[in-house]
Amino acid sequence: MQTSKAAGPRKILVVDDEAVLVDTIAYNLEQAGYRVVTAADGSSALDAARSETPDLIILDLMLPGMDGLEVCRQLRRESNTATTPIVMLTAKSDEIDKVVGLEVGADDYVTKPFGRRELLARVRALLRRAEYAPNSEGLGDTGEIPAARQPRNELAAGPLRIDLAGRRVNCRGQDMELQPKQFDLLAYLVRNRGTVLTRDQLLHNVWGYDYAGDTRTVDVHVRWLREKLEEDPANPKMIQTVRGVGYVFRW
Repeated sequence: MQTSKAAGPRKILVVDDEAVLVDTIAYNLEQAGYRVVTAADGSSALDAARSETPDLIILDLMLPGMDGLEVCRQLRRESNTATTPIVMLTAKSDEIDKVVGLEVGADDYVTKPFGRRELLARVRALLRRAEYAPNSEGLGDTGEIPAARQPRNELAAGPLRIDLAGRRVNCRGQDMELQPKQFDLLAYLVRNRGTVLTRDQLLHNVWGYDYAGDTRTVDVHVRWLREKLEEDPANPKMIQTVRGVGYVFRW
């Protein structure tokens, strides 16, 4: 997580090469009480993210030079922006563009054209989740811990150790690198182990009640978790699919 910042208006970086759209988004955000900085291309976006340390980034997919996907990839590799919420803007309706955006580390996406209320709702939801995500140190060992004896800030299930305070995951003795939403989803599944959860339940409880995305988002994140945590992702033992319903964590 990012370190806490001084009290004051949240700062949002808006990246798009359409000047009229940037002005419109900036105006609406400022009217809602946010501070806004802008960039018109990928290189400028990276510079602004590094120097301005925004609380959230609204990033267009199609940018001149370096596109939004590459910008997102680079931001996720850097310590000061690794967990900064990113909303991807795309003019395309093809599902593959949305999935790819999520796969490189975006937290949410909005398809153009979009309404003012929709964008502000996404921004508020992501900032709220980032504000209340805990941030501290500590990770348990890799031995089994009975549920009744687990520390309140740690979850343990089979080979998994989840440090809720430090937002770290250890699986079979190896530290795992998870994106913020991957971590949130895994923690929610483990907290509710043995309970079959629908995709709508997961969207509501992990992404937030006002998240307007579709259930494909859940499937993409589950696939990532399986690839990182399961010994055989094609035959998962921990995160299992319940056909026609959703997912369940079993161990």
